[in-house]
Amino acid sequence: MGQVCPPVVEYSTADQARAAEEVETLPEGAVVAAMLSDYAVLRDQARACR
Repeated sequence: MGQVCPPVVEYSTADQARAAEEVETLPEGAVVAAMLSDYAVLRDQARACR
């Protein structure tokens, strides 16, 4: 049985820009910023799986 790769949700350029702006407003050391960094790694791994 072959490897099953999770789907990677695609976000529009506008959504990515808005998310970046929202992240900039987070307080210094916000935990959610670290979580987003972990999510980025998982997305890269899912892309490589394909």
